Amino acid sequence: MPCKIVVLDPITAETAARMRGLLPEGMELAHATSRDPAHLRALAADADVLVSGQVAVDAALLEAAGKARLLHKWGVGVDNFDLEAARARGVTVARTTGSNAVPVAEFTLGLMLALLRNLAFGHSSLRAGEWRTTTLPKPSLMLSGRTVGIIGYGAIGQNVARLLRPFNGRILYNKTTRLPAAEEAAQGVSFATVPEILAESDVVSLHCPLTPQTAGLIDRAALRRMRRHAVLINVARGGVVVEADLVAALEAGEIRGAATDVYEVEPTPAGNPLLRFDNVVATPHIAAMAADNFDRAILQIIGNIERVLRGEPVAAADLVR
Repeated sequence: MPCKIVVLDPITAETAARMRGLLPEGMELAHATSRDPAHLRALAADADVLVSGQVAVDAALLEAAGKARLLHKWGVGVDNFDLEAARARGVTVARTTGSNAVPVAEFTLGLMLALLRNLAFGHSSLRAGEWRTTTLPKPSLMLSGRTVGIIGYGAIGQNVARLLRPFNGRILYNKTTRLPAAEEAAQGVSFATVPEILAESDVVSLHCPLTPQTAGLIDRAALRRMRRHAVLINVARGGVVVEADLVAALEAGEIRGAATDVYEVEPTPAGNPLLRFDNVVATPHIAAMAADNFDRAILQIIGNIERVLRGEPVAAADLVR
């Protein structure tokens, strides 16, 4: 049965060609060239499957995609999907669970090092023609021996912990359901409440989904619970952190610095005040992007599409209920 897949994110021709090279016979692919809502609705009109990474899929877009049977996240977090509208239309929603865990975990480690060791600042100042070895925003600190608190301990958080173990520090974690003691021991981690993580960590790393419970979790009060020498890493979702409160905390010197790959509004405006701080490392939501992980994620999506076409449920771990 022919199947038209529409990728709602504006991707390059090279990326589209690489995706098409993985498609089985009978599947065709089209992709957006802009985020304009009218363009997206027109593109989705004859789609059997919608795929989105960062583009919002609301009720109007789902209504325009009247043939769509599957809405697939290219990634994990589905906070940009109107799940109620999808359920009302009988559209199955799935995600690529675990596919980006290692790339995001590696990126997280990179942000920690870039922030603590002034790597991003050193790079940008040198490109600006400045040799600033004695006027760093903050003294460089090693990651080794530090206490790192991980808020959100799914596949990504657990891979962050795995990568941190050689640094011989203390690793705290928080998740809804605590791990059995044997698993904590095997992973070298200790459970802590969010307030305990904020109070005790040198590095606070966010990996939780954006839900009503986690929206605005890191506000001014939370930031004031952190150690003044501590740093905040956010590769979760922008809405987990109140950006205005983070700006205020940085201005007041209440924390050492922050690194973020995600923002309350994406794409984030060029005038976002977070971008003006020397002790902030900011990247444009690219933590999951690793060229050598591309095939794995796309094949996971294709596998779920094939299941739907055969009248079977998507992989249980990928199904969004």
